[in-house]
Amino acid sequence: MVLFSIGVGLTIVLFIVLGFVRGEGWKLNSKQIISLIGVLLIAASCYTSIPTGHTGVVTTFGNVENYTLEAGIHFKLPWQDTIKMDNRVQKHTQDLSCFSSDIQEVNMTYTVNYQISKQDAMTIYKTIGTNYFETVISPCISEAVKIVTAKYSAEALVSSRSQMAEEIENELKTKLAQYHIELVGTSIENMDFTDAFTEAVEAKQVAQQNKLRAETEAEQKVIEAKAEAEIKKVEADADAYELLKKAQAEAEANQKIADSLTEALIRYTYIENWDGKLPTIMGGSNGMNTMLDISGLIEEAPETP
Repeated sequence: MVLFSIGVGLTIVLFIVLGFVRGEGWKLNSKQIISLIGVLLIAASCYTSIPTGHTGVVTTFGNVENYTLEAGIHFKLPWQDTIKMDNRVQKHTQDLSCFSSDIQEVNMTYTVNYQISKQDAMTIYKTIGTNYFETVISPCISEAVKIVTAKYSAEALVSSRSQMAEEIENELKTKLAQYHIELVGTSIENMDFTDAFTEAVEAKQVAQQNKLRAETEAEQKVIEAKAEAEIKKVEADADAYELLKKAQAEAEANQKIADSLTEALIRYTYIENWDGKLPTIMGGSNGMNTMLDISGLIEEAPETP
């Protein structure tokens, strides 16, 4: 800064001296104009502008200074340069070709969001430079995707896509952290297999669906058969119950009839239904005929109402 101030002072003195012309005194001339332009150029080279979302890394004759510049306008020495490092979240999509554990080719479109911190901008420039994506990030993406993909079979890559994506992200995050690069987020945009494998997977899915449909239909038939058998059982139980009730009712009726029978009623019923003929019973162990006398029954019978 001191040397710069001295240089500015000398330039002003030179500007005034060049204005003196012998015999004419001091007046503005072409030499002064040229020196003035030189002063303006020197002054302009002493300021730098850092845009928003960037960090300025200052170098002096190629050597990186141990400080950085925030966004805004800053003073610097004319022989110093400023490298603008982007601190914003950046997105990159990369197409990759890798293989599963069962040697199936997988074509994948992988997207990453990353950024570098302000504190590490100077270190990244020192160790990697401004081309840090091609130098570090892209190779790390390719390696992480291939390492994780090789752990899964082609079929598992389809069924466990979210788990695989998480493992790739963790692997990539660990690798980029070594270079002071923060991984913000990742996503698998697309994942394609060979036509032969795709057709085989589709055929397997169709077979599984047919099997599931057949099992479902068989289970439905079993359920229907059980339901029908249950209905028949219920109906049989109902019929048996009705028969039991009927039998119980008849038994109760018979019991009531039996309880209501008296000797007088029996006689009355007998006489009421008698045709007037005396019954004759033949028999006897001595071979003689015997006639049953029922005159007593007739005399004791109740009168007809």
